[in-house]
Amino acid sequence: MTHAMLKGSNVPLDTAAVRAVLCWTPGPGVPDVDASALLLGPSGRVRSDEDFVFYNQPRHPSGLVRRLPKKRVAEGLTDTVEADLAGLDVSVDRVVIAASSDGGTFRSVSDLRILLYDAVAGPDREPLALFDVTAETGEETAVICGELYRRGDGWKFRAVGQGYPTGLVGLATDFGISVDEDAAQDAAQDAGREGGQETAQEASRAPERPGEGVPGFPEAPAGGSPATGSTGAHDRDLDLTVVHTPVPPQPTLPPMPDRAPAYGYPQEPVNAPVPAYGYPQPVTAPEQNPAPEFRMPPMGPQFVRS
Repeated sequence: MTHAMLKGSNVPLDTAAVRAVLCWTPGPGVPDVDASALLLGPSGRVRSDEDFVFYNQPRHPSGLVRRLPKKRVAEGLTDTVEADLAGLDVSVDRVVIAASSDGGTFRSVSDLRILLYDAVAGPDREPLALFDVTAETGEETAVICGELYRRGDGWKFRAVGQGYPTGLVGLATDFGISVDEDAAQDAAQDAGREGGQETAQEASRAPERPGEGVPGFPEAPAGGSPATGSTGAHDRDLDLTVVHTPVPPQPTLPPMPDRAPAYGYPQEPVNAPVPAYGYPQPVTAPEQNPAPEFRMPPMGPQFVRS
């Protein structure tokens, strides 16, 4: 019997392997949908970038989680992820099943749903669970459809339906995947444009590559991202690329004096010796005292003896 699930509900799984099938109705103006999976540890994050199974990495190194080719069926298009739950390492606590849209938001995707099958029983069996995934705001470009998680010695499936306006890049980053820096910026800008939040400042923003326009900075290769040289959305490798900006030369400042000048007084040479406090100071040239031209004034009659 198929369990029709609501958001937040869960169902136990009595099988060693499952097949999660995303299904939707294609048509004019409907974006393409891609399935992906993330293998998470007890911390809720991936153990490494290899724990991300998607269109550019369709098979986990263990071979236990894999993405199958898309198919056209009577109900529409499907994209499938298979997981061998019994063989997964004990360090894998959850397997998140996600969907991302290419060319628009999930507002334009009709009848998106996830069907969970017993992969051991064969393709002719009824699905174990069915969950209709609906957009919360309509601006999502990625959504977590559901998750497989350990419970004791077994596994369960939970219907999630959490959306991301930043697409597959934003979703992967939240779970610890190292994503190409330019791809992350593009995802944030696309989310702003889709939500009608692009401003004049964003339209006239500085160059997207740090250091672009600085003399001597290498130019980006023609036809794509500096990190991959790719122009297609489905062949971009999600690798972190750090671009170092060259530091411009700094102006040379004049040397600082050895001692701060005394405000309001004639200044001594910088290297002049510091006077010894409380002692008369030597003079630079001998002086006569009194001076030769000095004359005493004449004495008045009060100083003349009678």
